[in-house]
Amino acid sequence: MTNQPSPEERASQLQALADEAAICTRCDLSGGRTNVVFGYGDPDADLMIVGEGPGRHEDEQGLPFVGRSGQLLDQLLGEIDLRREDNVYIGNVVKCRPPGNRDPRQDEIDTCKSYLREQLRLIDPKVVVTLGNFSSKLLLRTETGITKLRGRAYEWWGRFLVPTFHPAAALRGSARVLEEMRSDFGLVADVVAGRLQLEEPVASSDAPPEPPPEPVVVAEPAFDQLGLFR
Repeated sequence: MTNQPSPEERASQLQALADEAAICTRCDLSGGRTNVVFGYGDPDADLMIVGEGPGRHEDEQGLPFVGRSGQLLDQLLGEIDLRREDNVYIGNVVKCRPPGNRDPRQDEIDTCKSYLREQLRLIDPKVVVTLGNFSSKLLLRTETGITKLRGRAYEWWGRFLVPTFHPAAALRGSARVLEEMRSDFGLVADVVAGRLQLEEPVASSDAPPEPPPEPVVVAEPAFDQLGLFR
C-alpha cells in the first residue's frame, strides 16, 4: 500500500469528491438521474466493493446496493463478520443510473472514471471485490467472463482483487451461484485477516484448474497504479 493521509483526512477528501460528483453534468447520464450514487462506507476500509452502476432503488435513495441485491450482499458480508458501515466501502463504476439499467457506454465510463480512481486511491483497500462481468472485466482488463474469472484472488496493483458474480445472479434462483459467491467471500476474509500474501493468484477449492491468461496485472510504483483508467 501507499503512504496515506489519516482516516479523518481521507473522509474529508472523499466528502469533497462526493460533493463534486453531486453536481456533475459531464455526461448524458446526469440528465436522467434522481441522485448521484457516489459510494458508501468506511473511508479506512480494508475491503472495497465495486459494482457496475446504480439501479432504480439506488437512484431513488442515493446509496449503492439498497435493493434485494444489496440485502444479499449484506448477508454475504455478515457471513464473514463484516458490515458495510465497518471496514467496507461500496461504490460503482459509474455514479448515475444508466437508462433501463443498461450497461454504461464507454464514453460514460471515461467521463466518470476519475471518481472511482480517486476513491480507490484514498481508501487504499487491501482487497477489491468486483461484482459481475462488467466491473470485473473493466478492472482486470480482460474479455474473460466472470464464470472463469471467479474463484481466485488476483494480485492487482499491490493488493488483491477478487471477482465474483453479481448478487442479482444468485437472486435469479441459482443455489450454485450463491455457494460460489460464498466461496469467493471466503477468499476475501482470508485477505482481510492477512492469511494471503501477494505472490501468486490463490484459488478456492472449486476454482477452474487453470487461471485465465489475461487478467493478472503487474504492479507499478505508487498510485500510477490506476493507469488502467487511461
